[in-house]
Amino acid sequence: MTPLPKRKHTRSRSGKRLNSSSNKILLPNLVVCPNCKKLKLPHKLCENCQMYS
Repeated sequence: MTPLPKRKHTRSRSGKRLNSSSNKILLPNLVVCPNCKKLKLPHKLCENCQMYS
C-alpha cells in the first residue's frame, strides 16, 4: 500500500505550489528607441532600425 495523508489539506495550502512566484509570467522591460520611436528591449539592437543607443 502507498502512504496516505493523515488529514485533508485546505484549499489555501494545496494551491500554494501552483500560485508560487516562480510560476509568474515575467513581462519584458521595454524602452522606446530614440531613433525610430518603436519599443525595444534595453541594451539590445532595435529590430526595426538596427541602432544601438
